Amino acid sequence: MVHKAKGKLLMEISLTDGQRDAFIPSYTSLDQIRGKVSLTAQTDTKIEQVYISFEGDVKTYVEKIATASPTNGRSHAFQPFLRLVQPREEADFPPDNILEAGKTHSFPFTFAVPHRLLPQNCNHAPDNDVVRHAHLQPPPTLGDPLTAGWGKSLMDDMAPDMSIISYSIRARITDGRRSDSKHNVIADGLKKVRIVPAVPEQPPLEVRGGKEDDYKLRKEKSIKKGTFKGKLGTLVMESAQPRSFRLPPPRTENPGAVTTSATVNLRFDPAAPDAQPPSLGRLTAKLKAATFFASRPIPDIPCRSSDFHASTTRGIHVETIPLSTRCVSTARWQKHNGASPPRRASALSAVSAANPNPNVPQPSASYKEGQPYYTAHLLVPTTLPNKQDGTGSSKVFVPTFHSCLVSRIYVLDFYLTCQTPGAFATAPKMHLKLPIQISAEGSADARPNISEAEAQAIARREAAEFMWQPRSIAPPSSEYLEQARLSSSATPSPDSAEAPPWGVQAEPVDNSRRTSGGARANEDLTPPDYLIRTSGRPNVCSSPTRRFSPP
Repeated sequence: MVHKAKGKLLMEISLTDGQRDAFIPSYTSLDQIRGKVSLTAQTDTKIEQVYISFEGDVKTYVEKIATASPTNGRSHAFQPFLRLVQPREEADFPPDNILEAGKTHSFPFTFAVPHRLLPQNCNHAPDNDVVRHAHLQPPPTLGDPLTAGWGKSLMDDMAPDMSIISYSIRARITDGRRSDSKHNVIADGLKKVRIVPAVPEQPPLEVRGGKEDDYKLRKEKSIKKGTFKGKLGTLVMESAQPRSFRLPPPRTENPGAVTTSATVNLRFDPAAPDAQPPSLGRLTAKLKAATFFASRPIPDIPCRSSDFHASTTRGIHVETIPLSTRCVSTARWQKHNGASPPRRASALSAVSAANPNPNVPQPSASYKEGQPYYTAHLLVPTTLPNKQDGTGSSKVFVPTFHSCLVSRIYVLDFYLTCQTPGAFATAPKMHLKLPIQISAEGSADARPNISEAEAQAIARREAAEFMWQPRSIAPPSSEYLEQARLSSSATPSPDSAEAPPWGVQAEPVDNSRRTSGGARANEDLTPPDYLIRTSGRPNVCSSPTRRFSPP
């Protein structure tokens, strides 16, 4: 990309790492970004400094909708979360820092895509260490239509205009300082790149059974014989969070299909011993992509869309992608005579330690002990659509991530229909909403490049943070007391109380702090802040920061 500045200097930022001709230069964690900044002066031009940096930032805004029109407006937020600066090499500069007319001068650069951000990038107060760990992972490029692509095609990453995450190589040329002591910039340009960081698969979520939750792993539905013909029985549909969709590295040639599979377990509790289970119809799978964004730091991991509705500082954008529809009428029902696992107090998860056979759903609320029941199992393979599979899909997927201002999660919806012999109305439909992750692989040859002294410094800092971290020695709250009883055989009692519900649980899997390649992250330059403008009035919501000395 060529940039012209003040009519006397031409600047071009180009890549020399094999992606010079790439339609969208794409990188993943620990990849090396190599290139050069070329300067061509029309007249002899004296320069002072060439600043080359690798930068990442987040921009969001939320529409304020109110009943009184004068109060309508937007609240904006801007967070620069990454800045790597290329060190100055005196050998690259011409004699006396004078660019000769008509001659091209090149200034090479090398950056390593970090797989972890510096601690000061998350300078608000998250609810727990899991949230802070998630906020310190580099987010993927999102919301920029010029950097969302697959191969040589521009694609749709399903992000709204209200949330944009971008990465770029930026170059600024100065020739001295102005009267106000600020640098006088004679050329300023950037080249955008696409970053898809390596994201490992996280532990599955423990889903609570609240009505407002976005996830539902179990559904019970009363099935009737027909209009005014009484009840046939109760159909139970259960499943668990499947393995993640695993994206290949962004520069993979001819990537295969990205697939996963889930098992849907069915149980039918008949109202009478001679009642037969209903005939199954179709099973439809859909993927829901939800983008959460805010103009204030998000202190937790979003899991309920209702928290983002009707808010002046939060918003949500959801898109649904159909995956497959298959006929399951040939599924075989298996009859069981009377023996059934004890019923749980509440259904929090499709897989429970209290259930000796996780493939058999727990009894329904109407089940009478000792009666026969039926079970069936449906294996549902799912594949992410892409432009190469013949469907013509224009969607491109980014990994699941959570940052201070933007989050992206995915939900796998299953819709099951069934038929009863005498029913004339619409076929009964059951709906499950499973959490699912999209993870991403890194480059096979990517390795962190840190010295032994840096590794020791990181270890000392982590030990100090652990030592001085505040801890609570207060007694546990009442909701966690008297929740379990152990028998003499140290095995769970069938009628023991259910374990307390938990929220999102995840353990950090990567304790490294930074990666240094040709350029290093300068911890003393511009700790990120949140610049928030409401109704045209700026408001800085962070502690005082030291500004980046170059312009």
